[in-house]
Amino acid sequence: MAITRLLCFLILLSTHCCLPTLAVVLKTNDPTPWTNEFESIELSCLIESISTNNPRIEWKKIQNSEPSYVFFDKKVSGDLENRARIREPATLVITNATRSDTADYRCEVTAPNDQKIFDEILISLVVRVKPVVPKCSVPKSVPVGKSAELRCVEEEGFPKSQYQWFLNKEEIPDDPKTSVRFFNSSYLLNGETGTLKFTEVRKEDAGDYHCRAKNDAGHAECGPQRMEVYDLNVAGIVMGVLVVVVVLLCITLGICCAYKRGYFANQKEAGNNYKVPAKGDGVDYVRTEDEGDFRHKSSFVI
Repeated sequence: MAITRLLCFLILLSTHCCLPTLAVVLKTNDPTPWTNEFESIELSCLIESISTNNPRIEWKKIQNSEPSYVFFDKKVSGDLENRARIREPATLVITNATRSDTADYRCEVTAPNDQKIFDEILISLVVRVKPVVPKCSVPKSVPVGKSAELRCVEEEGFPKSQYQWFLNKEEIPDDPKTSVRFFNSSYLLNGETGTLKFTEVRKEDAGDYHCRAKNDAGHAECGPQRMEVYDLNVAGIVMGVLVVVVVLLCITLGICCAYKRGYFANQKEAGNNYKVPAKGDGVDYVRTEDEGDFRHKSSFVI
């Protein structure tokens, strides 16, 4: 009797283990895909197991923690409406990808006839953008021993661009001590910001400079710009300043002497100082147009 019961129990256990697990299970071939701008990309969402014949499939795009529908009610919507499609059973194919497509995408499958009716996977897409030609700033001339700063900026590329500087087509290393050519140079090169700062410029630092901005999608360069390095003539500058000072002193002394000698006196005061003489008895004087010319208006009366 006991043996019969044991055999029945083993038969039931074996039957139960052979029953399939009714659960929807998803997987992806690549949880972090990437593509270059204007190219195509597949976000794989594969249904590994399911019992429901017509499951509900949805895709959502998540940017700044805000979800929005990409595929809902069996059709593509949103900004991917004319640039995406579903490849059976649930893979999302994006054509002509743009930088705005960089985001997290969530594939959701609902299977009402399964014991586990819902599953989802998250895929992080990166659309890489090639840098544009950077804006470069190189000083035209710098005196020996003075500081100088060269700048390179590019803001379109994604991921963020890294920068390289070149002198006469030869790459400038991050550390001057690692190169025989730049061993005696004193500069700081920041590949993140694109700045090249010379603390003390040497004659050997003169030449044609250009910058390259690069990321995983490609690179772009600005044209070469010439930087001249000249000697600072201290003696000549001092002599020039002294000459200017002497000239200014001579002009000042000349003006003072001219004032003292009356060359700048008021001409009205100098030419109109005539004083009308007192009238004599019975005599009237009339002033003519010529200064100092007088005639009698009436004769003397005796």
